[in-house]
Amino acid sequence: MPRQHKETGRDGRHALIHAWRNAADHGLDIPDPDEPRPLGDDRCVFVQPVLSPGAKVTAGRYSYYDASEDTGGFEEERVLYAFGPQQLRIGKFCSIAAGVTFVMAGANHVYDGPTTFPFATFPGDWQDRLIDPLIERGPVGKGDTVIGNDVWIGRHATIMPGVTVADGAIIGAGAVVASDVGSYQIVAGNPARAIRSRYAPHEVGMLLTARWWDWPIEVVSRHLPELVLGTPGGVLAVARAERLVSELGSAQDGRS
Repeated sequence: MPRQHKETGRDGRHALIHAWRNAADHGLDIPDPDEPRPLGDDRCVFVQPVLSPGAKVTAGRYSYYDASEDTGGFEEERVLYAFGPQQLRIGKFCSIAAGVTFVMAGANHVYDGPTTFPFATFPGDWQDRLIDPLIERGPVGKGDTVIGNDVWIGRHATIMPGVTVADGAIIGAGAVVASDVGSYQIVAGNPARAIRSRYAPHEVGMLLTARWWDWPIEVVSRHLPELVLGTPGGVLAVARAERLVSELGSAQDGRS
């Protein structure tokens, strides 16, 4: 059974919003990225502050997930079979819906020979007879799973081992993502396939040059209408006006 969650009423949520004040952010009333539950409940939980020290998961600031259906923490509920050295790396400002899972390389069985049964998992003679041959064969499998910045992952989507989902992508609800997803692509289905790009190639280039997720947070906060309702050209113009990219287009890291 899911945990019972205490709802925060409108007045209480309003008070929480106005309590979000980070001295480093020059007095702006904005969410504190170090506060795990900025809305006061489990519908929005920032990933970074709930990760264990030394975890195989890293996340950028303001990336959140919907934990309203979870019974445990992010690493326990959302990151499956994290037995190997591979890591899950999540960028900034990502939106991760309820039920999204990341399957790590530890889920993979050896399929070099006739059987895929995981004999080496079981202590005793089975493990002893296989440990040396497996070491001699060497590691097989994909590397880290990488989620870029400003990625939206829909409800109950599954991200398979070693996949890279690039900046600005959207993953449809229930999708099973077994191959890399390009910047600003929309994918859906099982296996997930590209439906369309959110923008033309030159516009994607503008957004990847502007890299708004790296802007100082006070700059992000000043330009929310352009970011939410504007255009790639407008976002790049803001970045240039704020001197966050050069006229040649190279981005500067604002470390938000």
